[in-house]
Formats: sequence, C-alpha cells, structure tokens
Amino acid sequence: MGFGGIGIWQLLIILLIVLALFGTKKLSSLGSDLGGAIKGFKKALNDDGNKSMMEDSSKSLEADSVKNEKDSMKH
Repeated sequence: MGFGGIGIWQLLIILLIVLALFGTKKLSSLGSDLGGAIKGFKKALNDDGNKSMMEDSSKSLEADSVKNEKDSMKH
C-alpha cells in the first residue's frame, strides 16, 4: 500500500487519466507555474526572515550604545 491506502497501480491509473484529460503541454506549463510560485514564496520568506534578523540586530546595537552611554556618564 502507498499513500493512505492507495497502491502504485491506482496512482499510475490516476496519472494516465490526468494526462489524457489535460495533455502534456498543459501539465508542463502548470508545473512550471507551480514551481515559480513556490520559488517566489521561498524568496519572500527569506526576505522577511533577513529583514527581521536585521531589525533584531539593530535593536541590539541600539541597546548596547545606550548602555555604553550610560556607563560613560557614570565615570
């Protein structure tokens, strides 16, 4: 058995039916569109992650500079 009780033969039959309905050109363009969407989604996630990391590091640097200013005023 394969995915959720579906065997390899059932998957092959489903694949053949999908190929017959949509054709190889349509499935090819659909696959490339899906790949582009996934690539864009990953890029957006990485950009947001880098942005939040930069904000965190800038906040840390600001806190360090404030601490250093307070220390220099004490002396």
